[in-house]
Amino acid sequence: MTAETITADASGTFELGDLPVHRIGFGAMRLTGSAAFHLGTPSDRARSIAVLRRAVELGVNHIDTAAFYFSALRSANELINTALAPYADDLVIATKVGPFRDCSGEWGTSRPDQLRGHVEENLRQLGRDHLDLVYLRRMRQDSIAEHFGALAELREAGLIRHLGISAIQPRHLTEASEIAPVVSVQNRYALDVPDPQADELLRMCGERGIAFVPYFAVAGEGAERGAAGTRNVDEVLAVARAHGVSPAQIRTAWTLHQGPHVLAIPGTGNPDHLTENVAVGALGLTAEELERLNAVHTEAG
Repeated sequence: MTAETITADASGTFELGDLPVHRIGFGAMRLTGSAAFHLGTPSDRARSIAVLRRAVELGVNHIDTAAFYFSALRSANELINTALAPYADDLVIATKVGPFRDCSGEWGTSRPDQLRGHVEENLRQLGRDHLDLVYLRRMRQDSIAEHFGALAELREAGLIRHLGISAIQPRHLTEASEIAPVVSVQNRYALDVPDPQADELLRMCGERGIAFVPYFAVAGEGAERGAAGTRNVDEVLAVARAHGVSPAQIRTAWTLHQGPHVLAIPGTGNPDHLTENVAVGALGLTAEELERLNAVHTEAG
């Protein structure tokens, strides 16, 4: 079996509420340009559309996006709509609200009463009558109850099927779960980026049957600004060489090995990288390799 013939089915399946998805998905942020929604070269539109269609051909049925994923000339939601509508019945599209950007690209933080408008904007851009999964992306609020409660009302109204939360601390998972069911948590989590709270969230989600979806799992320092570099520690390089794959693939494989509830959403606008990302689902790490990599994570903390 070659990387070109491996599909997302090889990664296994987990249910987001009642929606089964393959554990290897696709993150749409980088579709819009070389530096995602930050300053950078706009993407080639035809290539971005081709990458999305190829992802679905390779069995990807979980795409992560947001209305604020746009650059000067590209919108991730519009690209998804153009490439994939009418959507396959098994395709799950997750989006997020909380932060927003105006037409000039300036950032803002939504008030609870603004969230319906941002949900409706995602619906319009994606060409859908409901959203499969909407994350509340926390923007440093001490409490997320009012914002999450507003999304819970939209869920009751039928605009949203399932709810998730992102960029949270463990206490926010408990807070949100008392308001409405949480099917997924999306936080930064990476092999050599220490974050004890992410470790705790990983554990809590596993115990509660909630998906844990790391972002920036292969990005190095500066990831929040759109950097795509990796810090290739010796152990990662050694394991990558043993498997004949890239360090980025090992990092993604390591996250998937942290539990059956962990989902990966690596993003790319490069068709070759897409094939490599999907192939990670078939990449098995030995107990000894996992021990070595887990030690890297522990030591980083």
